[in-house]
Amino acid sequence: MADENTIETEVAVEAAAPEGEAREGRGRGRGRGGDRGERGGRGRGRDDRRGRGEGEEGGEELIEKLVHINRVSKTVKGGKRFGFAALVVVGDGKGRVGFGHGKAREVPEAITKATASAKKKMIRVPLKEGRTLHHDGRGHFGAGKVNVRSAPAGTGIIAGGPMRAVFESLGVADVVTKSVGTSNPYNMIRATFDALTDQTSPKSVAQRRGKKVADLLGRGGASAAEAEAAADAIVE
Repeated sequence: MADENTIETEVAVEAAAPEGEAREGRGRGRGRGGDRGERGGRGRGRDDRRGRGEGEEGGEELIEKLVHINRVSKTVKGGKRFGFAALVVVGDGKGRVGFGHGKAREVPEAITKATASAKKKMIRVPLKEGRTLHHDGRGHFGAGKVNVRSAPAGTGIIAGGPMRAVFESLGVADVVTKSVGTSNPYNMIRATFDALTDQTSPKSVAQRRGKKVADLLGRGGASAAEAEAAADAIVE
């Protein structure tokens, strides 16, 4: 009987050992996962600090606008696997704007990726009086074509869909636009940025040509005094 009890005890210990080891392994796995989570948290904290530092230096906050979300599905053996693609426009409202595209299994993650991409690709656009464009322009990308025109004060943003998001983030208050061709938001955004990258200001043209701003403005028949006043009033 003693031998039988000893054998049963040894069998019970052997049967319990793998479970204990599995529990310890799972515990270690959670520990490692927790460490990774902590590291990930510290990483995100650094990113947040960078973002706050940039905002503090510039004294401004970025404007983020979600333009489009596309859901795609892939049929696999077990069913369908869904993913999401986000298109986001980011700007500071003072002449800087960018757009980004991000893909992920979940919508928030896709938006986060798109926002990070947009912040890396921001461009500066010169604005006239801080409210409109300096001159008319055209842009195209693929089948998308857009026309942008400067407008007097009080006109507002005459634009629709993705283009409105770009100008609101850019800080433009008065502009007239027209989209011709495709209504694909990706192509419209890229065509709009193509038009914005061609924008120039009198100051940049004067610097490139080695002249004064008043000299350029005075060529239209305006007097020297009027040209000087107009040059002083230009805010890039």
